[in-house]
Amino acid sequence: MRLSLIFAAALISSGASAQTPAFDSVISLHQVGAAAISPDGRHVAFTVRTTDWKENKFDTEIWLARDRGEPIQLTRAAKGSSTTPRWSPDGKWIGFLSDREERQQVYLISALGGEAVQLTKSAASVNNFRWSPDGKAIAFSAAEAETEAMKQRKEKFGQFAAEDEDWSPVHLWLVEIDPDRLGTVPEARRLTEGTAFTVGGFQWSPDGRRIAFDHQVNPLINSGTTADISLIEVASKSITPLVKAPGGDNGPVWSPDGQWLVYGSSGGDTTSHFYRNNRLMKIAVTGGASTRLGTGFDEQIFGVTWTTGGIYFTGFEKTRRKLFRIDPASGTVQPVGDSPVTIFGVDFTPDGTAMAFTGQTASTLTEVYFAPVPAPGEAAVQAERITDATSQIASWPLGTSEVVSWKSRDGATIEGVLHKPRDFNPARKYPLLVVIHGGPTGIDLPLPVTGGVYPILQWVGQGALVLRPNYRGSAGYGEAFRALNVRNLGVGDMWDVMSGVDHLVRQGIVDTARMGAMGWSQGGYISAFLTTNTTRFKAISVGAGISNWVTYYVSTDIHPFTRQYLKANPWIDPAIYAKTSPMTNIRQAKTPTLIQHGEFDRRVPIQNAYELFQGLQDVGVPTRLVVYKGFGHGINKPKEQLAAMTHNWEWFGRYVFGGTGVAP
Repeated sequence: MRLSLIFAAALISSGASAQTPAFDSVISLHQVGAAAISPDGRHVAFTVRTTDWKENKFDTEIWLARDRGEPIQLTRAAKGSSTTPRWSPDGKWIGFLSDREERQQVYLISALGGEAVQLTKSAASVNNFRWSPDGKAIAFSAAEAETEAMKQRKEKFGQFAAEDEDWSPVHLWLVEIDPDRLGTVPEARRLTEGTAFTVGGFQWSPDGRRIAFDHQVNPLINSGTTADISLIEVASKSITPLVKAPGGDNGPVWSPDGQWLVYGSSGGDTTSHFYRNNRLMKIAVTGGASTRLGTGFDEQIFGVTWTTGGIYFTGFEKTRRKLFRIDPASGTVQPVGDSPVTIFGVDFTPDGTAMAFTGQTASTLTEVYFAPVPAPGEAAVQAERITDATSQIASWPLGTSEVVSWKSRDGATIEGVLHKPRDFNPARKYPLLVVIHGGPTGIDLPLPVTGGVYPILQWVGQGALVLRPNYRGSAGYGEAFRALNVRNLGVGDMWDVMSGVDHLVRQGIVDTARMGAMGWSQGGYISAFLTTNTTRFKAISVGAGISNWVTYYVSTDIHPFTRQYLKANPWIDPAIYAKTSPMTNIRQAKTPTLIQHGEFDRRVPIQNAYELFQGLQDVGVPTRLVVYKGFGHGINKPKEQLAAMTHNWEWFGRYVFGGTGVAP
């Protein structure tokens, strides 16, 4: 396949060679995403993320493969990024979101190229937008502007915020498109208003007369369980409730004939449903009872699209993410063909005959693909690769990644991804590093290069094994598996991690004197649990991890998470909070532990890091706490990613590899 110019440039800039790549080369890899296919199926737009070291940011711009040929860069924002490409119904324009000005707005650019024009001037950043079916208007959602009362409060009292009280509702707006006046920002018309609800997802009806939208009582993260679905007449702004039930109901999608909607539902769960399968429901737009579809699919349903060929979605099947079709009448689910590619996002032509999607294999980076939609019964997805991102790593001396499985302490079958050096010899013993994903409903897939703050590629390059376990609670293995850590957090997770380590040890390939473990978020929590409950590792790194469930519960932005997994709050059942908290056994900790945390983390507040740090210091364990200034739960700037990766390299280099840990 041809070498696209964009990725040739990336190869030159990263300085890739036959040697193990430097950390900044990995962070500098260009990454494709968000594919959008033109209505006639001829062209594919997609995004490419690049790394700007000078400005210390990641930049995303839109590229276009006309007639699925050599991609060209379509947008070039001097400041900010361009994301979320969406074709106009006639295929002449591409709408997109960009924060090139102070706030994120909707822009248009001709599919033939040229300068982008601004279409909205919302007082707050635009969250999302959708073309009307006739292409003459765009509906968008955005939060309300700051009220006069709020301005007066700031003027008199300065800056303060009352928890769960200070918020602005998100509403729907409409902007009409006049081809003769592009370049002049038209005035937007408000469709919804007030403080009774805030708007989430929305979609136009096929005839363009109505918009279905989900809404909840406020935009706070824990209010998702109040979401309902309504229809609004665009001309009159008259709103008709359609789905009003306990629990969260959201993501409405119209049938091609405009007579039905499908939507996601929590099934009446008003607490939360972190580990339960979401439900896909169907309802007539005239109202009545809802019918559940896809009952035979035991996993989460993502990215629903309804075409004349059926209802499509993606879902995990162990370590593969596949495309599935639901028959709207019977509700039965069938996989759509087969493909070696793990499919991420999919976009269909309006007639449902062709699709563009992003996906990845164990030997490639994420690529953009085009494919005709297979008919029922066809055996394979005949995909055509549009991009060549993988050329960036063609000369890198990569190891291998494969799926392995083992039995945990309670008999549960656990899978994981094992990375091996390219010259792996089963007669040798290797250092072992365990990298634990977050979630807990995340999942690790076999990939050639992993992102984040753990230098897996470089460790494998210097002759180590890396195990990434899909412990109980992970996605891809069904609802019952995701519930195995309910009231068993940490404890059962440790069973899975340590049984995976023992599985490799029994094969005679692990040097047990040189083992380490690490993870971020929920993976950081499990790493902290390992720190205080085993001494088998020579070093551990805790990234944005929970150290005490009580500390976490009272300070996180998702209190229902803890109540669902532990089935109680700490005042009702303090014993379960103690059983599952790393701090409970802090006095038996002996493993040198690096702690990494974002300064303004709301998901796992930094109090957890300080508590573990002080506890380890009090019992004399070598420990280091690194706080990444200005960051929340993730490290999303290149320089700090480089710092965090280097900190892990140095820590494990010192304690596992017996050296200074000088970064490549």
